[in-house]
Amino acid sequence: MDKQEISLLKSKFDELAHVDESTGIEFWYARELQAAFSYSQWRRFNEVIEKAKLSCNVSGNIVSNHFADVGKMVDLGSGATREIADVKLTRYACYLIAQNGDPRKEEIAFAQSYFAQQTRKQELIEEHMKNLQRLENRDKLRASEKQLSKNIYERGVDDAGFGRIRSAGDFALFGRSTQSMKERYGVTKGRPLADFLPNLTIAAKNLATEMTNYNTKAKDLYGEPSITHEHVQNNSTIRNMLGERGIKPENLPPAEDIKKVERRVKSNEKKLAKDSCFKDK
Repeated sequence: MDKQEISLLKSKFDELAHVDESTGIEFWYARELQAAFSYSQWRRFNEVIEKAKLSCNVSGNIVSNHFADVGKMVDLGSGATREIADVKLTRYACYLIAQNGDPRKEEIAFAQSYFAQQTRKQELIEEHMKNLQRLENRDKLRASEKQLSKNIYERGVDDAGFGRIRSAGDFALFGRSTQSMKERYGVTKGRPLADFLPNLTIAAKNLATEMTNYNTKAKDLYGEPSITHEHVQNNSTIRNMLGERGIKPENLPPAEDIKKVERRVKSNEKKLAKDSCFKDK
């Protein structure tokens, strides 16, 4: 999603914002957000709202402080009107809806960052989107490496062998050892290198690992030597592909400790719940 697309979506959500007269709290109507969240049916969108209410309750917040049921009169034509159910949503409620929505929708992915911020500054929204993408890619790499460990264990490779295979893959990707990259990035003892890698490199490592997972089964590989060869080849392929675009992964600057990013995201969520409330807790 480029800056222009982000700007257009930001304007759309900005225009739908209201202010509660009694509390001064900014809020949105669910019926108006339905289209902005790219849901064509109210029933489907309401299902996501109900999931968000559960998330609100599980997190220890009072649901009614963030989801207020209201009625809205709609024009049926020929002067006739009818009241339909609607929901007033705090910024935190909108954030939870975005978290429980379909992440494949660009509007949902954007909304997760838009509503996570207390301010509407676009640069902060963009930064939050980058942080979420990095967290998501790190989770994907963690899952693919866990699957690789499981796959190769079933094919005669123990935990020590898995460590050697992963290290060989790192050397093929970076042109230097895992330890050398840790020293370059200032990674403390006991912390994984991946927690300090930039988004691009995390995605590259994940793609190489997924390729190894696939070919280990497809080629019916067995034993450490054959799987090591496969993993090295896959990481070398990714390195060559990056090199063709003028990118050397070992020269990319380190990223912020991902644990700090995770803590900041969680802290923002707690502050958001506290500050965007219809009623005093």
